Amino acid sequence: MEVVRTEDESPPANVLAQSRGGPTVLRILLGTQLRRLRTAKGISREAAGYEIRASHAKISRLELGQVSFKERDVADLLTLYGVTEPEERDTLLSLARQANTPGWWHKFSDVLPNWFEVYVGLEEAASIIRTYELQFVPGLLQAEEYARAVIMLAHGNAPVEEIDRRVHLRMTRQQRLTGPDAPRLWAVVDEAALRRPLGGAHAMRAQLEHLIEMATLPNVTLQIVPFNRGGHAAAGGPFSILRFTGADLPDVVYLEQLTSSVYFDKPEETDHYMAVMDQLCLEAAPASETPRFLRRILDDMG
Repeated sequence: MEVVRTEDESPPANVLAQSRGGPTVLRILLGTQLRRLRTAKGISREAAGYEIRASHAKISRLELGQVSFKERDVADLLTLYGVTEPEERDTLLSLARQANTPGWWHKFSDVLPNWFEVYVGLEEAASIIRTYELQFVPGLLQAEEYARAVIMLAHGNAPVEEIDRRVHLRMTRQQRLTGPDAPRLWAVVDEAALRRPLGGAHAMRAQLEHLIEMATLPNVTLQIVPFNRGGHAAAGGPFSILRFTGADLPDVVYLEQLTSSVYFDKPEETDHYMAVMDQLCLEAAPASETPRFLRRILDDMG
């Protein structure tokens, strides 16, 4: 997994109260600050690793928020970096303790690979989720029967109990769309994804009806790129952009691969994806036409 982070300023004093992303976001926040402190002192990853009896690779993973923190290690690093002011130390050590508190998705660790756990945590924290899909309905908008069919494509040989767990995880993620402090979801979906009959005709009809219902939510915008629009800006494939408020985090672009994922957050990279997403929204049919478009597909199914 590749995660590229930008240099950020110190988090606000009330960052712990502001973050809702569980351990994933807290780890990234803490890792960002530790990297800032290390580079400000001109200390190498090797030297930092030696201080906590670890390798430079471990320091890199800590700074990227990919692994949990030991409070003793954070305290030793803060001393090495010259952080002696009690209030600043206490804030960062408290952040380390909270970053090790499991999120709700931890109970699905048996079916949740590490590379996707990061995304689930970021999704939980995001205030705006923008996503483009051309093969499947976005996961947050999948009806249960359709979701099962999608999951079976990659895990068809898995036991029924495992498939059930994976479906339950996906359904649980969707609860945030209708819960308190719900994010804004803006999805652009290629028409091909809506006409591909995954799970059979019954599952597909239920999925289209579910999309019509979800599109009525005030925090959900759904646009469709029809076949007659020809080529479009996102020729490279599906991607998601996550934006956060109340925490010192940059926008994150997420690209999922078969057995891994890639995250970008450097402005020169995320700005390009944001421009592509904006262009997709212009090329897609207006959101006001989405219910009629979906009903037309339903009619075509007979």
